[in-house]
Amino acid sequence: MQEMRDDIFEKSAAQGWVLEPDCLQLLAAAGLDVPRHRLAASAAEAVAFAEATGYPVVAKVVSPLVVHKTEVRGVVTGLGDAGALTRTFERLAAVEGSVGVLVEETVTGVELIVGAKHDEQFGPVVLLGIGGTGVELYKDTVIGMAPLAAADVPAMLDGLRGRRLLDGFRGAEPVNREALAALLLGFSGFVLGLGDRFESIDCNPVLCNGHRAVVADARIMLAATTGTKQK
Repeated sequence: MQEMRDDIFEKSAAQGWVLEPDCLQLLAAAGLDVPRHRLAASAAEAVAFAEATGYPVVAKVVSPLVVHKTEVRGVVTGLGDAGALTRTFERLAAVEGSVGVLVEETVTGVELIVGAKHDEQFGPVVLLGIGGTGVELYKDTVIGMAPLAAADVPAMLDGLRGRRLLDGFRGAEPVNREALAALLLGFSGFVLGLGDRFESIDCNPVLCNGHRAVVADARIMLAATTGTKQK
């Protein structure tokens, strides 16, 4: 795990942040649930993955020049057949700096944000909130200090103003709180292991349903001094 993390951080240092496929690899190695995915180098590879996984799928631009994918319409959901995926692949692959297109299984559920910042005084701080595109609108978040303990999680969940969404609001499926708690604790441990090598981490959305809590998108912004291996 540490060797893989060091290699990914070193190759990401020049751009200052970790591309999403590498983020997913790091988070999966830390035990967090991530979507089945593939970084496809061709439309044929993207279609082969989608047909093996099952439509619909999600396609995302992967470029070291694109930090915020929404600015280039770089996330396309609900791709239901090979034709739609091929057309989307060709558009995303043409984005400046593209190193491929990330194709993911579709996961549905309540959208949360799980993140972290490294505070110079207090160390790593873990954030939980209502996520998705409304994260800046609702500003419904709670924080905890890493490492989180199991006893910290219920208070964080209940501290959200939108906590009713977790319990099956208006007939929706209740969130699997055990899966969400496991993700938060695993994320806390992951963050703690990074020390001061990161500036911020955003997992948004984390999609939560009755079975899973899945990191569907992630970005790690590196500290300015990152680039050399930890001893």
